Amino acid sequence: MVFRSYMDQALDEARAAAARGEVPVGAVLVAPSGEVVARAGNRTRELSDPTAHAEVLAIRAACAAAGSERLPGHDLYVTLEPCPMCAAALSATRIARIYYGASDPKSGGVAQGPRIFSHPQCHHVPEVYDGIGAADAEALLKEFFAQRR
Repeated sequence: MVFRSYMDQALDEARAAAARGEVPVGAVLVAPSGEVVARAGNRTRELSDPTAHAEVLAIRAACAAAGSERLPGHDLYVTLEPCPMCAAALSATRIARIYYGASDPKSGGVAQGPRIFSHPQCHHVPEVYDGIGAADAEALLKEFFAQRR
């Protein structure tokens, strides 16, 4: 099986989020067939919803399309390490694999902070691959925050 990254599409979603004034995080959910079933960028400010992270929006769209609360065999590509809330939601959906770009030492929940997938209460632990497109994701975030300081 040949690995195909969908991180470029996630980065496109992150750029679109930045253009809307949102923190530039993008996510793409891919079915086992290789079909992109959902894509989203952060919309917390636009929707006045602190849960409207790219990952959560992609999960909601993919689950609605699948008619199920679970997405076994699916892969998530996200430009930033998921926060604890998103990591817990990803566990609940039974996602197979998470590929993320930039690490998030301040708010991460996978390799940083609470490390959600290492807790005994975590019912499903996906495979996690970090550093995919990290340089581009980090540059996008640094540029976004530099413009606001």
